[in-house]
Amino acid sequence: MATELPSNRSWSLVDLAAGAAVLLAAVGVLWSPKLSGAVDRATGALQPVTVSVDVRGVPSANAANLIRQAEQEGKVAIVIRNSPHGKVKIKQVQPLERRLSILTPDGRLVSAPDPNQRNFGTFDARFILEAQGRKTGGGVVFGNQTIKIGAPVELEGASYRFNGTVTDMKLGSI
Repeated sequence: MATELPSNRSWSLVDLAAGAAVLLAAVGVLWSPKLSGAVDRATGALQPVTVSVDVRGVPSANAANLIRQAEQEGKVAIVIRNSPHGKVKIKQVQPLERRLSILTPDGRLVSAPDPNQRNFGTFDARFILEAQGRKTGGGVVFGNQTIKIGAPVELEGASYRFNGTVTDMKLGSI
């Protein structure tokens, strides 16, 4: 005995919602960040971007060793606005010197290296990073995030995690 299905099938709200979910999933797969990045690379929209990130005041027993280690690793994982970007190339890590300034009684401003920096080790450095990005109306898109000077970022290596601030950007070949 074969049963026949009714020929006048009506669509319920659940059927329409399931169809919309499938359609949105298909659009999400086709318009993913990796696909748009591949399209940008193919069309030449991506350009080299050099970003400077300053890290200041992180307590460290051996700041010079951390700088050497970061340069030897050659790459650092970067997080922009709590969104992981992946790894970017470290072009250079420059130590930054802390300075003290004082106003003398005769009105002159005197500046000198902070003598406490040797006794109370802190990590103060500028990371020069290189990656691919593209220019938009709102700034430079770096790792699917618009990045501007002053933006907070997180840098993570094998034995460190620093919070820093973007202090400079250059778009194009440098």
